[in-house]
Amino acid sequence: MNPWAIRAFVDATNQGDPEAFAASFTDDAYLNDWGREYRSRDGVRDWDRTDNIGKQSHFEIVGIEQGPDPDSYVATLTVTGNGHNGTGPMTFHLRDGLIASLRIS
Repeated sequence: MNPWAIRAFVDATNQGDPEAFAASFTDDAYLNDWGREYRSRDGVRDWDRTDNIGKQSHFEIVGIEQGPDPDSYVATLTVTGNGHNGTGPMTFHLRDGLIASLRIS
């Protein structure tokens, strides 16, 4: 199981492509990074600039499982770069082939 939007999120990060990264989210996306909240595609761009591609993050997918709700997935990712480093879950909710929400915890 490897939903396209999650793959696009990972590939855009690893390629350092902020436009492709933002394009993997819906216009009204919600991102929660350990309690810090970002709303809309512009909010996702802000997070990307300060915490993701802006920190030269690199993702490796350890596994993806169906989440508790329809169109939800829990991806375990290993993150390396000049910011947070470690392995942990990210919960994605997809809508219309894009990421509608992402919770990092």
